Amino acid sequence: MSIERADIAFEVNGAAISVNVPPLRRLSSVLRDELRLTGTKVGCDAGDCGACTVLVDGEPVCACLMSAASAAGAAITTVEGLANGKLSALQASFLEHGAAQCGICTPGLLVAATALLEKNPFPTEVETQDALGGVLCRCTGYRKIVAAVMDASRHVESLNRRMPQSGHAVGASPIRLDGLPKVTGGEKFGGDSFPADALAVLVVRSPHYHARFAFGDLDSWARARPGVAGVFTAADIPGKNCFGVIGPFADQPALAEGFARFRGEAVALVAGERETILDLDLSDFPVSWTELPHVLEPREAQADGVELVHQHRPANLLTSGFVERGDPDAALSGAVVTVSGAIDTSYVEHAYIEPEAGYAYMDGDTLVVVACTQAPYMDRDDTAKVLGLAVDKVRIVPTATGGGFGSKLDVSLQPLIGLVAMKTGRPAALAYTRNESMISTTKRHPAEMQATIGADADGYVTGMVFAGDFNTGAYASWGPTVANRVPVHASGPYATPNYRAEGRAIHTNGPISGAFRGFGVPQATIMQETLYDELAGKLGIDRLDFRLKNCLRNGSETVTGQKLDSGVGIAECLEALQPHWTRALADTELFNAGSSTKKRGVGVASCWYGCGNTSLPNPSTIKVGISSQGEIVLHQGAVDIGQGSNTVITQICADALGLPLEKFRLKSADTAITPDAGKTSASRQTFVTGKAAERAGRALREAILRFANVSERAAIALDGANLTIREGEATRRVELSTLQADADGLVFVAEETYDPPTLPLDAKGQGKPYAVYGYGAQIAELEVDLKLGTVKLIKITAAHDVGKAINPLLVEGQIEGGIAQGIGMALMEEYIPGRTENLHDYLIPTIGDVPSIETILIEVPDPEGPFGAKGLGEHVLIPTAPAILNAIRHAAGVLVTKVPATPSRIRAAIRDKEARQ
Repeated sequence: MSIERADIAFEVNGAAISVNVPPLRRLSSVLRDELRLTGTKVGCDAGDCGACTVLVDGEPVCACLMSAASAAGAAITTVEGLANGKLSALQASFLEHGAAQCGICTPGLLVAATALLEKNPFPTEVETQDALGGVLCRCTGYRKIVAAVMDASRHVESLNRRMPQSGHAVGASPIRLDGLPKVTGGEKFGGDSFPADALAVLVVRSPHYHARFAFGDLDSWARARPGVAGVFTAADIPGKNCFGVIGPFADQPALAEGFARFRGEAVALVAGERETILDLDLSDFPVSWTELPHVLEPREAQADGVELVHQHRPANLLTSGFVERGDPDAALSGAVVTVSGAIDTSYVEHAYIEPEAGYAYMDGDTLVVVACTQAPYMDRDDTAKVLGLAVDKVRIVPTATGGGFGSKLDVSLQPLIGLVAMKTGRPAALAYTRNESMISTTKRHPAEMQATIGADADGYVTGMVFAGDFNTGAYASWGPTVANRVPVHASGPYATPNYRAEGRAIHTNGPISGAFRGFGVPQATIMQETLYDELAGKLGIDRLDFRLKNCLRNGSETVTGQKLDSGVGIAECLEALQPHWTRALADTELFNAGSSTKKRGVGVASCWYGCGNTSLPNPSTIKVGISSQGEIVLHQGAVDIGQGSNTVITQICADALGLPLEKFRLKSADTAITPDAGKTSASRQTFVTGKAAERAGRALREAILRFANVSERAAIALDGANLTIREGEATRRVELSTLQADADGLVFVAEETYDPPTLPLDAKGQGKPYAVYGYGAQIAELEVDLKLGTVKLIKITAAHDVGKAINPLLVEGQIEGGIAQGIGMALMEEYIPGRTENLHDYLIPTIGDVPSIETILIEVPDPEGPFGAKGLGEHVLIPTAPAILNAIRHAAGVLVTKVPATPSRIRAAIRDKEARQ
């Protein structure tokens, strides 16, 4: 059936435009697909995220909710129209304040803020929050966005790039090297550059948690629909229909074969012309389903006689991790005080604003996949395996990634669009809908945990036991990593001489659980830190003092027997919080004395986190060279998903080399061009890839000095295509254009690899699982309405030991963003399959939910890290939820043992307490 089209005229960014489109086509689609104004982003197509915000006759509107016909005659402004040849003051302010991280929500925020500033050049914080409340951000924590908007009218229009002098990049806060396209709309994310002739792809997914299925006559169905190029199933997959991030546990088919194990699992692909696919109805797709029994909870999955999710995994146990030291049973039986408890946590959705998107095409006999990802080399290897190709015949070209937080480590659409491109010979493009993204991709593991901790009369912890079952869902994903990381970390950053912990990954027919900022440690920390508060109370010791008394210090041994010789900064973090703790307790006491229906509370929690893989190889390789034109070319293969690795790693390399940051040109991740810097996960990039960059920079410097036959004390400088080397009174100038260049055009080049020195864990979990740990502690101040169960956050104070803040502004942004996600985990985020599969029903923090955040940067250098730096990205989320839960208990006298602590759960806990009194 043909769709009626009409000529529709309007003005876009000051230019008259006419398009011939169906009148009911979304304005967002018209702007992106017809006019190629891809600065207008699509995050939900439901008006929930605000990423597609544009100005229509000066008013902010979600373009996904406006039809093309409704825009007729209107004047529309997109992010591309905010600047006239130079950045607007607002765009410059965003860059200066570090308000753009991944950048996917930035255009919508800029447009909404522009409307505000045109009416009110000097808004208050509340006015700013009200104006931007309809635009969601998952990365920044909003605080720098608010500051940038409030400061914009005081901002000069010319951008102060603040590029540091040679040798002073580390510790400076230049604007992001990749920041400019984020604020102009020029950044290209996964769905922003589809080829015009690409086939569009639809995915047929299981509506059931567990089902057997069979196909009817697919060929006849396809032939009856003009514009459909083909239907593809598991039978069309030429390679091994199985992928997974951890080789021995790889178990997930790209397209299910006969059985679907979770709701949303892909079973078939339909490829066709874009206009055909836009209007294709899959309700009569020839597939029949037979529902089978399913289990969604670990307790159900381990019951006697239950059907196994995978027949080769008895009791639905994927794997377990174990750490034991000393005699914890004897220690607990002899303890003066013991506390025990149980905590359950929920599925948490990553909720990045960019759903998965990308396209694939054949370049000769090489399959090229252009898509958002956190792990290009892992994508290459899995895609090659599924499609039966040699790894050198698959090229992964990452786009900008609009948030990842762990879920974009797993392949999603890469083998699917690759299959269509291989089978049809045409480019194939696919952008997940918000619903598709949420039902089919990984989640934070729900956990069912129990623990007991004991202490002696002096207040020192003597022993701890911990057990946790983690719902890993239908397939393995990162379940083994969670099971093995949790027992190492469940003690928290505290000396625990007698200890036993087990983490188990249990299969269910629920959503696949994978990596999400912490690999299970945030869940375990909730268990441990809430018990620490209870233990301190029983001992009559101040809660922060109790943590200081027991925290790890230089020379301490961890629960795995690893001696921490230096770089342990948790005590410094806690000490930095002491004046804030004293003030917060006094403020709370004063408020509570005058209030009966609302009570304030203060909570504290700590964290530690091992950077990189647990007791496994974790190498990163960086290549850097100088071209004959005098450019320093950095092959930076560590995907920047908003955390700032493009900038931070370049800062490290610049100081190691001894040349200015402004001379560097990035060649970003591309498996055909850049060496493998490893996946963006486990807070490893600043530490591991940064160390490789430091080594590469020093090696390049040494190569230059050897060429000039001077000592390491010599200074080097670049002036255009001339390299100057000075040592004492002697100066040598090298014309780079006269030197022989390699295939990449480089006349000097160095490539270095770094792999952190770790040791395997033995049967009792003893060994050296990580080379570097990061530490942190946070205070949460809040108010609880005892009648409603609602929580109002007042302030969070965060002290984090980063070893060395390579870029303090980016560090602050990571801390604020992690805290925002921790707030969501603590108070509102609960993914329920079949119920919260969109950003309307699934709640994440908005700009009004994040309180004032005070950041305290602690720098206790670790000799293993580049310039002493440690990882940070995951650490900053870990203490937030337990600090909030401890503050709720301080305010209301109840601990919520099912997270998130929603108003209904807080009220239920208060009622239970009142019934017992």
